[in-house]
Amino acid sequence: MARNCRFITMISTFNVLFALLLSSLILDCAAYRPGDIVPMSKMGQYHSSRTVWHDMIGRHCPIFGVNREVLVPISKPTGFTGADPYKISFQVGKEKYYIPWLLVINRKSSEVPMIDVHLRYSGSDFLGVTAKVLDMPHNYVELHSDIGTQFWDTQIWPKHVLVRYTWEEQSEIDVASGFYVLFGSGLLMSFVLSIYILQSSRDKIERFVRETVAESSMAGGVAKVE
Repeated sequence: MARNCRFITMISTFNVLFALLLSSLILDCAAYRPGDIVPMSKMGQYHSSRTVWHDMIGRHCPIFGVNREVLVPISKPTGFTGADPYKISFQVGKEKYYIPWLLVINRKSSEVPMIDVHLRYSGSDFLGVTAKVLDMPHNYVELHSDIGTQFWDTQIWPKHVLVRYTWEEQSEIDVASGFYVLFGSGLLMSFVLSIYILQSSRDKIERFVRETVAESSMAGGVAKVE
C-alpha cells in the first residue's frame, strides 16, 4: 500500500512539472526581446488577381521596440497597365496580425505615398498593429528624391514605398501570462493537497493494518489456548 502511495505521488509530481514546463515553453515562444526582428509577409492585388503571401526579408521588417523607416520594394503586378489601382496587405508577427488592403499605386493623388505602421507592445508581448497610407512629407521627398522619380516612371520596377514603423508601449494586463500563472499555481496547490491527503490516508491505512494484524494475532493466540 505504501508503495502504491509513493507511485501515485511520483505521477502527480511528474504531471505538475510537465504542465509548468509546457506553460513556460508556450510563453517563451510567443515572447519578443528588444531588437528582435518581427516577421512580416505581404500580398498584392491588381484587378481581381492576388499574389500569394511572400515573406519579407529581415531588413524590411519591423524590429521589436525600435522606431525606424525602411524602403519596401513593390514588384510589377501581372497584367499591369497603369489604369487601375494596386493594393497590398500585410501579416505581422508570429501572431499574424492582419493589415487590410492599402492602396499604394493609382490612388488618385499627385503625392508619393508612404505607409505609416503603428505597432503596440507591452513588455515582451506584441499586442497589435494598424497601418494607413499617407502622403509622403515634402522634406522626405527632397531627402529621397529618387523615390519620387522612380515611383512616377511607369517603366521602372520595382517601385519602392517608404514604410515608417512606430512602436507604442502600453501598460496592459497580460491575460495569457496571468492565466498560466494561475493555472500553474492551481496545479501546485492540487499537488500539495494530494500529498497531504495521501500522507494522511497512508497513516490511517498503516494504523488500520497494524490494528488488524494485532487483532488477528490476539485471535490466533486465544484459539490456541482453547
